[in-house]
Amino acid sequence: MNPAPSLFLIGPMGAGKTTVGRRVATQLGLGFFDLDHEIEERSGATITLIFELEGEAGFRKRETELLTEFSTRPGIVLSTGGGAVLAADNRRHLRERGYVVYLETTIEQQLKRLAHDRKRPLLAAPDRRERLAKLAAEREPLYRETADLIVPTGFNGSSSATARRLVEELNVQWRRGAAQASPERAA
Repeated sequence: MNPAPSLFLIGPMGAGKTTVGRRVATQLGLGFFDLDHEIEERSGATITLIFELEGEAGFRKRETELLTEFSTRPGIVLSTGGGAVLAADNRRHLRERGYVVYLETTIEQQLKRLAHDRKRPLLAAPDRRERLAKLAAEREPLYRETADLIVPTGFNGSSSATARRLVEELNVQWRRGAAQASPERAA
């Protein structure tokens, strides 16, 4: 059991990290942050534009900087980007500073959930299935290596059902660290 003050969600794009994360944060009474949204807020640019101007390397640098910052905040649920696990330092920060949940999904579920998404730079490919399969092959072992808990997201096809199931699992498996119980430390 990992006694940690915060909950970090990892997994591929379309797994439901943001949607499920918001619901879980509400149910647990924790603050919620989406790392990709925070990158856009801080930079004043969309992720697509960051990719265009700085490439993936520039985006990953920004991602690591904010992950380092947000992973030190106690009492939050943090939804990470699908590629956050690529950097060894990110994986270490996630494991050392929080309870990590891998929201597992299939390529079929991703294709369905992302069918109308045109904003994700890494999804801009002639063959989305092939792109998602390549990303999964590269990232799946890293998700598994980093996670304290793995939760399939296809549960009844509903993000609310997945969130309820995750909260039930967390109530059994996650012992929140001491920083969680102290509201003044969360400020």
